[in-house]
Amino acid sequence: MGGNNILEDLIKKLASLPGLGPRSARRIIFHLLKNKKNMLHPILDALTKVEKSIINCLICGNIDLTEKCSICNDIKRNKNLLCIVENVPDLWALERSGTYNGHYHVLGGVLSAIDGINPDQLNIASLENRIKSSNQTEIILAISATLDGQTTAHYLSKLLSKYGNKITRLAHGVPVGGELDYLDDGTITQALKGRIIFE
Repeated sequence: MGGNNILEDLIKKLASLPGLGPRSARRIIFHLLKNKKNMLHPILDALTKVEKSIINCLICGNIDLTEKCSICNDIKRNKNLLCIVENVPDLWALERSGTYNGHYHVLGGVLSAIDGINPDQLNIASLENRIKSSNQTEIILAISATLDGQTTAHYLSKLLSKYGNKITRLAHGVPVGGELDYLDDGTITQALKGRIIFE
């Protein structure tokens, strides 16, 4: 019976991860237990290495093996561009696109009155210090088009505008390959508001 309690506790912990529920967590755990040598042990080793080795970059908030991440260390990157993102996965998504060659700043979330997240709980003070002591000419707000994301973007735009930088945001609207009939009203509204001259 004690083994069941241990497994139920593990299932609850795994089910609390994004994208997983109790059923998926249960399937994963039983699959790992069935394949201890080939799967469970290597995953445990990898998690231990990550826990011991991965740290946040002191400059941008990315994760890496050193206090200054490989992006901040790269002298070939455009120092005149600073892209502000919510979290590290957003940074990685932009990097995967291969279209951006500037620097980043990871906020660590967005402002949220409901969740009680205020500016002091995000990496906003360090962002402002970076802007004050740098000559970045463009600040790109790459923040989600959610209500909290847009609130955060407006807050940052107002806060950082006094430093004289050009402040832009990612375009919002119809995705490539998207059909209007399948889009929500908010996306269509943003697409109409952000329309550009057809060339």
